[in-house]
Amino acid sequence: MDSMTKTIQLRRYELEPSEYDAFLEWWQSSLVALRARSGFAIEFAYADRERSEFVWAVSVPGDAEDFARVEAEYLASDARREVFDGLPQRIRVSHIALVEALPVAS
Repeated sequence: MDSMTKTIQLRRYELEPSEYDAFLEWWQSSLVALRARSGFAIEFAYADRERSEFVWAVSVPGDAEDFARVEAEYLASDARREVFDGLPQRIRVSHIALVEALPVAS
């Protein structure tokens, strides 16, 4: 495996408009650190208030199998359960997929 190889997961959420600000505050105060402790790097995050959408990407060093392993450990963790415990439904629709980076010509 190339030492620079990483697998990226793009996550796009259509949020409940009434939960938009609460979601962003929770994401920044709780989820960023949890994802980092769980082995993920956050590649970027963008919020679109007008459409109540939130788009972000996480990555894991390695291939899709490495990503799946780290994600399975994260999803099964007590730490994740604690961060999500008691939250209202804030995401109406989520679109989640592994993606590939493309070179951008300048």
